[in-house]
Amino acid sequence: MSRKASLSTLIILTAMVISACCVMPRIPQPQSYHLFADRRGFFGIPNFDDVVSNLPFALIGIWGLVFLLQAGSHSRAGTFIDERERWPYLFVFVGLLLTAFGSSYYHLAPDNARLLWDRLPMTITFMAMVSAVIAERINVRLGIWLLPILLSIGLTSVLQWEWSEARGSGDLRFYAAVQAYSALVVLLVFLFPRRYTRTTDFGLVIGFYALAKALETFDKPVFATLHLVSGHTLKHLAAAAAGYCILRMLQKRKPATEVSPLSLLDRVSATSE
Repeated sequence: MSRKASLSTLIILTAMVISACCVMPRIPQPQSYHLFADRRGFFGIPNFDDVVSNLPFALIGIWGLVFLLQAGSHSRAGTFIDERERWPYLFVFVGLLLTAFGSSYYHLAPDNARLLWDRLPMTITFMAMVSAVIAERINVRLGIWLLPILLSIGLTSVLQWEWSEARGSGDLRFYAAVQAYSALVVLLVFLFPRRYTRTTDFGLVIGFYALAKALETFDKPVFATLHLVSGHTLKHLAAAAAGYCILRMLQKRKPATEVSPLSLLDRVSATSE
């Protein structure tokens, strides 16, 4: 697929998600969501497993940030063809690091007020990944230009949900659309022209994300079956594994042997600026 066709596909997908969000009925936040299966406390920490299982987010977030800050060295020179592509990934790992704190805070005493701080950092990671895909697969300048816009949209989706809850008519449609859109854009990398190796790592990212959503949905049945650990605790570990796949991809990938002329133009443009 050419870059022009890739951009057209992205525009069509964006329009479809927006349209679906507008025509769907309101999605309220059920209060039962906060009643997680495993509410055991240890060492004075309530909901211990759901709290401490956020530690991998912090570790991967810090690891990713350290790696990216070192990526300009000679040993990391193959990570980015254009140094501007580093910016979306910085926000990906900042989002993961903040998720560790936001999710831990929420799980100490789950309610809607604390859920806001759980969801805000996750949208940073979601929308930064959209920016990264656009920058790498369609146009670097467009991806970087869209980064603050996408981050604002993601954060606004959570604030809109919180505002709707305050009015007594909670509505998750916007936030759900942001999650679905980010996952679909990452899936599109298999259609977009590649500039790097290890494209299949994006499949692992989507696979672990889908597993995390399934474990979240079946929180109670998983706990009833395993007894030792709940679905929601495992959800945190699966989501963190998705973050690790992103980091591993960046550590291992190389520029693709077949680089399109437009990719070369991006590189020349970055050098001249």
